[in-house]
Amino acid sequence: MTDKLYEHIDAHTTLIDCRLYRPQLAACYLIADGDELALIDCGTRHSVPQILEAIAATGARPEQVRWIIPTHVHLDHAGGAGVLMQHCPNATLVTHPRGVPHLVDPSKLQAGATAVYGEAAFARDFGALEPVPEARTLAATDGERLALGGRELLFVHTPGHANHHGCILDTTSGYLFTGDTFGLGYRELAQPSPFLVATTTPVAFDPDAWLSTLERLLALDPQAVCLTHYGCYPHPAALAPMLRESIEAHRRIALEEEPRGEAGRDQRLREAVGQLLVETAEAHTGLSRETVHEVLAGDIALNAQGLAIWLARRAKRRASS
Repeated sequence: MTDKLYEHIDAHTTLIDCRLYRPQLAACYLIADGDELALIDCGTRHSVPQILEAIAATGARPEQVRWIIPTHVHLDHAGGAGVLMQHCPNATLVTHPRGVPHLVDPSKLQAGATAVYGEAAFARDFGALEPVPEARTLAATDGERLALGGRELLFVHTPGHANHHGCILDTTSGYLFTGDTFGLGYRELAQPSPFLVATTTPVAFDPDAWLSTLERLLALDPQAVCLTHYGCYPHPAALAPMLRESIEAHRRIALEEEPRGEAGRDQRLREAVGQLLVETAEAHTGLSRETVHEVLAGDIALNAQGLAIWLARRAKRRASS
């Protein structure tokens, strides 16, 4: 673990620790070119002070932020957008067209998250969501190109983890900012080499779309992937097979569960996902079962919930066909 709030990846790119739950769990990224800045993802309301500190550390000011770009509207990626836009008066918020309405009017996001986490935990971990003025938003088309100083940022629609997900390629550095689309890659488990697993967080897991998305991203020939969870990893083509297998393994768990009755399903899915993630991480890292379980406990629960929702969607489609 580290107490560093930010670290420079290169002269133009800075990783900022959003400090959600623990250090090195959630990041956002600051890109600087000339007199202009862009932020990819923005953490929660509680992340805003360290984002502003990181901007100041580069010698820049919030007024220089041109783009704030959540990869999608899950709260660990976009919960701080409304507050951050207030601090960055010249910024435009850019995200997937399906995500923009939820940031202009975040009442449904807040109500849903409060119902899941409870009011006290929601306030502690995320804080109240502030609306983004609609006039300051841009619903990014697939392939949208955003100028930033002398470089260009490419926004690509990337369904699979969420149907409103987008990834951003810095065409100058070759860095691909992947949100959750290139999986989870916690640094505690990146030994002796990066360890990636899928995140099937509710509610839009789509394994076929996700596998197609991965092929599309690799065709962009990125030099590195910058994960929200967590860090920048080179040689993404070499890492992709590990993520593909994780997506397929989660699909297999769900399909093996599908013929069984719904009674006890949540517990069975949690046990199966826990076994998959813990045993895979244990074998990769050589760390103890207890250590890897501590790192992955939250994701085990969320991935299991996401698979249950995927099975429910499949059942609903069958019933209506």
